Amino acid sequence: MKNERANPPANVKLGAAGPEVFALGLGCMGMSGMYGKTDDAESVATIHAAIERGVTLLDTGDFYGMGHNEMLIGRAIAGRRDRVMISVKFGAMRAPDGGWLGVDTRPAAVKNFVSYSLKRLGIDVIDVYRPSRLDPAVPIEDTIGAIADLVKAGFVRHIGLSEVGPDTIRRAHRVHPIADLQIEYSIASRGPEARIFPALGELGIGATLYGVFSRGLLTGSRPSERSDFRSYLPRFTGDHKGKNDDVVAAFARFAQERGMTPGQLAIAWVRARQPTFVALVGAKTRTQLDDALGAATRALSKEDVAALEALVPPGAVAGDRYGAEQMRHLDSER
Repeated sequence: MKNERANPPANVKLGAAGPEVFALGLGCMGMSGMYGKTDDAESVATIHAAIERGVTLLDTGDFYGMGHNEMLIGRAIAGRRDRVMISVKFGAMRAPDGGWLGVDTRPAAVKNFVSYSLKRLGIDVIDVYRPSRLDPAVPIEDTIGAIADLVKAGFVRHIGLSEVGPDTIRRAHRVHPIADLQIEYSIASRGPEARIFPALGELGIGATLYGVFSRGLLTGSRPSERSDFRSYLPRFTGDHKGKNDDVVAAFARFAQERGMTPGQLAIAWVRARQPTFVALVGAKTRTQLDDALGAATRALSKEDVAALEALVPPGAVAGDRYGAEQMRHLDSER
């Protein structure tokens, strides 16, 4: 069955408390070296192209490229600030060699982090501010309370969360209304369906969904250099790689039969499954952006969704989405 044409997606509201944004957001992490070499001029051109084509949400983290990503976005949105909303994750600590040093979300650290982000981005207020991970040493109430102080002071508009489970979501929401949860979700990573998405629905919280391509796995992209952090992820390495290559080949054939690219199919499936949430597209070039936005006018029929899920059922993709150490620290996986 051929995929159906759809009208361009309407804006999506980030929960009862959040803003309205275009249904596809631009995830900017890949523009700061996480997936290998990048070109700043192309990255800026990609952000400009996204804005011109109606994308209204840009997602970043203050630790992407140790501040490089925020400075890049700051350059790109100069003169365009009124057309975009900026979502910033904070709290992750990085060593000079890029190593992971843990998370710090103490109230004093929160206010320190936001000060640097505002400066690097060249803006007066951050639209959505969120801890990147749960800090096991700091009650979530203290962290959210500190961000709530920033809301009152006019430095932050809305509060979000990232990679936390239902209990933490409820505790945070009691302190201050939460706009959205950022969490990984794709046909290869369906964990949030069981407990997290129902909790969001119960509380009136939205979601921004990253990893819709499973970091390029579903589109056939593979790490080609050691600086690409996917070189260390289970799904791209060892015995998992061969099994996943077979799944990805079947996924690509399914897309081709319906006149879509694998990336468009990955987005269309997420939109079909979670139409009230925002899919973050990790494009770092205008070519990748063009392909991704091509999914905005495509829709899968119910029959196609069922057929695709039969082809790629839960568990079909081998390996965890992160390495063992990071998986142990994800509140969303508990």
